[in-house]
Amino acid sequence: MYFIRRLLFAVPLLIIISALAFVIVHLAPGGPFDRERAPMSPEIKRNLEAAYHLNEPIWKQYLRYYGLIWEKDANDHWHHAPASFNVSFKYRSQRVSDIIKQSLPVSMTLGALAFGFAMGVGLPLGFFTAARRGRWPDYAGSFLAMLAVCVPGFVVAPLLILFFAIKWRLLPVALWESPLHVILPMVALGLFFAGKIARLFREGMLNAMQSEFITAARAKGLGENLLLLKHAVRIALLPVASYSGPMLADLLTGSFVIENIFQIPGVGVFFINSALNSDYTMAVDLALLYAVLLIVLNLIVDFSYTLLDPRVKYE
Repeated sequence: MYFIRRLLFAVPLLIIISALAFVIVHLAPGGPFDRERAPMSPEIKRNLEAAYHLNEPIWKQYLRYYGLIWEKDANDHWHHAPASFNVSFKYRSQRVSDIIKQSLPVSMTLGALAFGFAMGVGLPLGFFTAARRGRWPDYAGSFLAMLAVCVPGFVVAPLLILFFAIKWRLLPVALWESPLHVILPMVALGLFFAGKIARLFREGMLNAMQSEFITAARAKGLGENLLLLKHAVRIALLPVASYSGPMLADLLTGSFVIENIFQIPGVGVFFINSALNSDYTMAVDLALLYAVLLIVLNLIVDFSYTLLDPRVKYE
């Protein structure tokens, strides 16, 4: 029942998110036709706005977005106006669904690989520093994790290109053409999250090692390595699991900075451009896509809690 209620609650939540996104994008200065290459006369601009119903009130445009408008034709017959959520004002030769269909798999592939990289680096680093608490490996690992968190991706990416692509010529500079093209953007995108996971897992391990049942198991003579691997890890993974839902949603929907630096045709570029160009429908569609991913992934995280900790029960 808990998960059913969450899914039912997601419907009004998505409506509110779409309404807020629609209003916020409309409040931004300028319009979708203000950045055309050729100068546009006021009359042509008015005709374009009328053709796309941008001269209507915001509430009516929002209802039209979902296809909830009825209009009279020339014969005074009422007919249902088509929904406008699939229309792009900037890329008028393409539908929004086609753009998402082409770009989302690229962003999801990059995001999934960056997620795997972050987990593959962050979890062992966090475990290693927790197991060597108070010793030099702990200080060195914690410093590396903090460094990964503090240095942003737009700094890491050019450095990776400078050394691995230009100086040593080991990997390609940019584009999305082969498995080798994936390595540098994957590292640049996942390094920050690897540092966050390492810090979360380390703190989770240290807190789990102070739990009463760990103390009781240690008193019974259970080895320290077995305590860490068999008992502490499952509890320490709970904060990592909580963080993984939003992190994965963020990664799967793309990173504008990384995709722009490496010239990757992902959805992140369209998301930023839709906001800059006042492409209302695409901005709202991509915001809804991110919200749906976030809701679904958080539900998966809640379910994973029941697997990691049998004490967690949902009613």
